[in-house]
Amino acid sequence: MLLRNRKNGEMIDVINVNELADLFKSTVQGRYQAGEELPEPEQVNKADLIFLSGEELPRCWMDPHYRDGQFKR
Repeated sequence: MLLRNRKNGEMIDVINVNELADLFKSTVQGRYQAGEELPEPEQVNKADLIFLSGEELPRCWMDPHYRDGQFKR
């Protein structure tokens, strides 16, 4: 899945989409898309990633406590 790094605007190919949707992981393995040669994968902080359209990643992919407010009595 292609995403964009919010800091430098470069595209990143996320290798394992399951890591991206795992709310208990703060990083994913990805490859920056620059040039013709395939670079080595590196760990990328999920907080630095956005969709190509500029939208934020869903909170349920990043915050393990995203529903805590719904369960308090």
